[in-house]
Amino acid sequence: MINYLYQEQNWQSQLSDLITDPFELLDQLEICSDALLSGAILASKSFKLRVPRAFVGKMRKGDPLDPLLLQVLPHHLELEEHPEFVTDPLGEEAANQLPGVLHKYQSRFLLTLTGACAVHCRYCFRRHFPYQENLPKQDDWPQIKAYIEQNPHINEVILSGGDPLTLSNRKLKLWIERLESLQQVKILRIHSRVPVVIPQRLDTELLEILKSTRLRIIMVIHANHAAELDDQTCAYLEKLSQHGITALNQAVLLKGVNDDAQTLIELSQRLFDARVMPYYLHVLDKVKGAQHFDLSGSKIDEIYHDILAGLPGYLVPKLVREIAGEKNKTPLFGKLTF
Repeated sequence: MINYLYQEQNWQSQLSDLITDPFELLDQLEICSDALLSGAILASKSFKLRVPRAFVGKMRKGDPLDPLLLQVLPHHLELEEHPEFVTDPLGEEAANQLPGVLHKYQSRFLLTLTGACAVHCRYCFRRHFPYQENLPKQDDWPQIKAYIEQNPHINEVILSGGDPLTLSNRKLKLWIERLESLQQVKILRIHSRVPVVIPQRLDTELLEILKSTRLRIIMVIHANHAAELDDQTCAYLEKLSQHGITALNQAVLLKGVNDDAQTLIELSQRLFDARVMPYYLHVLDKVKGAQHFDLSGSKIDEIYHDILAGLPGYLVPKLVREIAGEKNKTPLFGKLTF
């Protein structure tokens, strides 16, 4: 159901209109809190609850198993210790050459411009990342520029975070101008969940900034379930293709959220309605606190078989895992891969 109040708010006001108290979230959704509240409060001490009210408006009231709610509600299972689930599952601290810089893949260069997110996803692989020690300052640009120039194979810069679309248009424009001054950089990729949880972020000013640069812009959104993509959200996402911006989606396979083929088929179809192409279907990164979302290799294999049977090839996302130290994402298909 569309909440027209949130249609009228600009994105900045929505970004500050957050729910951070588990009791308030459960109360808003008319869910009995007795069984969930104490665990949510404990789990939120180490990784805070943070969700825009507009996104809560897409959740089903009275349903503690709503797939959107499960992605954001802290859970007592996050506090369990599992040796294979670690704080840096992708080995990113070893690839952190300069503040704000992650260079894991030969031609791609990642900038973490902010540690802020519009929503705290409980499965986030960077939920333990030391952002305060790694954010680039204004005077760090000369060192970043020199690093890129010393690595001429870099032709694509990825803005990540945190979430880069929590930054102002002015700050994004500044970084885009810096990057487009480097002739070796041809592509700018922006990874963001904000267009899904606050679609108004794709405002006219931002779209014009992205349209006017010489860089080829790719926007990778993060949606895991078709219920995240209501008509209003799809209408905003369509504006990306209308402005010549390539729009892709990457999803994470999550137990209890989207762990059946029909749910993922519906996600791909809904994305296509919004002119967004399915890109990656990630298996869960083994980050500490997210083990309750994990699935067995045989279950993943079964789901993907059914997706292949149910969708045309152009709507099938690539099933992948990221392995620390590898030079690329690892494609997965077949039980022997897991």
